Parts: sequence; C-alpha cells; structure tokens
Amino acid sequence: MKGWRMGMAAAGLLGVLAAATPARADSAGSWEDAGWGTLAVLSNVVYMPAKVVYATLGGLTGGLAFACTGGDLQTAENVWVPSLGGTYVITPRMLRGEDDIQFAGSSAPAAADGAASAPSGLQEQQLGSR
Repeated sequence: MKGWRMGMAAAGLLGVLAAATPARADSAGSWEDAGWGTLAVLSNVVYMPAKVVYATLGGLTGGLAFACTGGDLQTAENVWVPSLGGTYVITPRMLRGEDDIQFAGSSAPAAADGAASAPSGLQEQQLGSR
C-alpha cells in the first residue's frame, strides 16, 4: 500500500513539473504567478486522483461493455472516450479561465479552426468496407 502512495505522489509531481512554464525575467507579477502556481498544485492534489480513478473505472467498464456486447467497439468507445479523455492536470491558465477544464472527454470529435472534422479511423474503415 505504501508503494501505491509513493507512485501516486511521484505521478502527481511529474504532472505538475511537466505542466510548469519557465519563469520570465521581465515579469513584474512574479508573486501573482507564484500564487497561481501554488493554487494549481493544491487543486491537483484533489483533482488528479479523482480523474485517475474515473479514467480507470471507465477503462474497465468499457472493457466489460466490449466483452458483454460480443466485441462491439462502438459501445466500448462510448464509455472509453468520455472517461479516458479530458484534462488530467490543472494548470494556472485553466484556473485563470484562459483554457478549459474538461473532467470528461468529448464524445464528438473536435473541429480544428471551425473546419469540419475528419472521420475517425474506425469510421474510415467502415466507410471503406461498403
């Protein structure tokens, strides 16, 4: 049990360090930046374990749905995409409202720059086999 806690702490620290941005020498608001960074770390203490548990349960549930439906990938993806997608680490930009926080992933593919999105690989395979 102790190894599990250390693993979660290491994963949390790694996520926070990966999301960190380099300091700017000309930044007059360094105390403000430090405050936002501290708030992001404290938020991730609660948010990251909750998201990991949600994603793990969603992954297992999607696998069970895949097995129970006789290998219907669409049914499994309807569980996997929302549970495994979304935001895993909260950043200061998210707390300031500059970026979105999505606990659950979007089931609809996102369009880039307002253009129509391309079909997923599964849809392309289905269209090609007709």
